[in-house]
Amino acid sequence: MAVQARRSRSGGAKTKSRNPDNKAGHLFLAPWLIGLIVFTIGPMIASLFLAFTDYNLLQPPTWAGLDNFAQMMGDARLWNSLRVTLVYVIVSVPLQLALALAVAVVLDRGMRGLAFYRSIFYLPSLLGGSVAIAILWRQVFGKEGLVNAFLSWFGIEGPGWISHPDFALATIIILHVWTFGSPMVIFLAGLRQIPEMYHEAAQMDGAGRFRRFFSITLPLLTPIIFFNLVLQIIFAFQSFTQAYIVSGGTGGPSDSTMFFTLYLYKQAFTELNMGYASAMAWLLLLVIAAFTAINFWFSKYWVFYDD
Repeated sequence: MAVQARRSRSGGAKTKSRNPDNKAGHLFLAPWLIGLIVFTIGPMIASLFLAFTDYNLLQPPTWAGLDNFAQMMGDARLWNSLRVTLVYVIVSVPLQLALALAVAVVLDRGMRGLAFYRSIFYLPSLLGGSVAIAILWRQVFGKEGLVNAFLSWFGIEGPGWISHPDFALATIIILHVWTFGSPMVIFLAGLRQIPEMYHEAAQMDGAGRFRRFFSITLPLLTPIIFFNLVLQIIFAFQSFTQAYIVSGGTGGPSDSTMFFTLYLYKQAFTELNMGYASAMAWLLLLVIAAFTAINFWFSKYWVFYDD
């Protein structure tokens, strides 16, 4: 009995000693939890409620049921914006990842000044979403821009790239591909994690550089490719600044650069259809979730792990 009493007292003492640690942990987590509730969960719940209302920002919202979602079914401009966004994502993301991987492979060879080149190539990712770069892009691809000035040396009169419906979207795709720095750094880190013994064994068996890349490097890098692919698809669907600045907020000629996010912004803050815009936001969430789920489902067929 005395032993049990001592055990119970010692157990109680240990339990009491944990309480201050728990309180300290909760205290350190409090800022993050408050931010999550106030800036993420709260706005999401409010947006879900507004998606079922008629709200113009000036008057209290009135319940509208499924009217906003029914309106989306017949909104041709919305479906065109979704088509433009899909083209942008499907074209720009693979090109960006291919360029990022190519640059990472070159930098992985251990050249002099690696830190400098890595910083230079990463710089566009820091600036690509800024207003200043978008304005610069307008100057580069304008009628009197640098691209047409270069073509004029060869006697070619280029069009106004950002004002032509056949080329306007391509200019924004090029801007997105140019911001390859972030996935490049991740690819470079992944390349550094591949054991060198695999390459040495393959080289002893007579495998050339390209065979080693496609048979060793690329398969072992597929988890990093998958990570970058999912991340960049999500970012591409949320692109807004580039389309807004390059098109002057109009969506470009014939809505050729009317991204889904840009149309959502116009509905919310130009047309003051905040309820409809909230419904559009949830549609975008479902589209991104669907693409992410498809990528995870297909990953079992092409993503390989070392073990």
